Amino acid sequence: MQSIANGWLSRVTLTGRQGRSIRRLLARAAMGVSAASVLGLSLAGLAASAQAEPLRASNVSASYRISFNGFDIGGFRFDSQANKRGQYTLSASAKLSALLGAFTWRGGSRSSGELSGSGPDPASYDFDFKSNSKRGAVQIRFDRQRISQVKLQPHKDPHPEAVVVKDEHLRNVLDPLSAVLALTLRSDGNPCNRRLPIYDGKQRFDLVFTFRRQQRVAEQLPSGQPRFAFVCHVRYVPISGHRMNKETRFMAGNDGMEVALRPVPSANLLVPVQVKLPTIAGSAIVALERMDITTPGNKRIALVH
Repeated sequence: MQSIANGWLSRVTLTGRQGRSIRRLLARAAMGVSAASVLGLSLAGLAASAQAEPLRASNVSASYRISFNGFDIGGFRFDSQANKRGQYTLSASAKLSALLGAFTWRGGSRSSGELSGSGPDPASYDFDFKSNSKRGAVQIRFDRQRISQVKLQPHKDPHPEAVVVKDEHLRNVLDPLSAVLALTLRSDGNPCNRRLPIYDGKQRFDLVFTFRRQQRVAEQLPSGQPRFAFVCHVRYVPISGHRMNKETRFMAGNDGMEVALRPVPSANLLVPVQVKLPTIAGSAIVALERMDITTPGNKRIALVH
């Protein structure tokens, strides 16, 4: 399979629309939207929806594989720690490569905050990335459920055609990593019935989740957890900071975005096991490889897919 992939990749050049789409895909992957906004997917505001039950997981470590048009392009790792006072720290990293290493991308992000009865209340978010040709960083600080500071490196003024980000757009929102945490918190009723507001340092957008189906989950080792997942349709709703160009219109009208959430009752979590993201250049899939969960009682749960 690897030789077939190498042969296909060697005939592709990283130029034009496909090259731009791959770059955007890689950049969003490391920011973690999603695993759901990607992850555009990148994969949010559970605070405005159902009340979450108390989190029973103290530590979560997860690794994902990312494929594009059926070929493996890298991996994504997510780690979460929460203490008894509800304070949480999150970290994520991605290492991605396309075209036999001709294009590489590395990114890392960190977030901290406090869990309340309605979901994450972030305090800080940092993201940095490096590719063959550029590097950059985003720093966001929160104060009383509003964004108090945003720093971008290198600094760039908003595009003249971009929708203006207003002060009202920076209240009651989550950073991309806290959005992933919000997505994993169990809620009463339908877990797909939620709307998640996100700000990534440049754009403010919502992800709207609706129930699509249930599907059986295959696992390599028995975990003792229910072997099914709720498959949610995900709709991207741009609010501000974006340009209404061809890509934005495609993403806003995209009916193929999905995230599969597997219930893990022993840890009171919903685990994203797969994210599907059609793009203009092809389809991206983020799939769970392994997740290790440690509860406050030191019970350990391993999900191996």
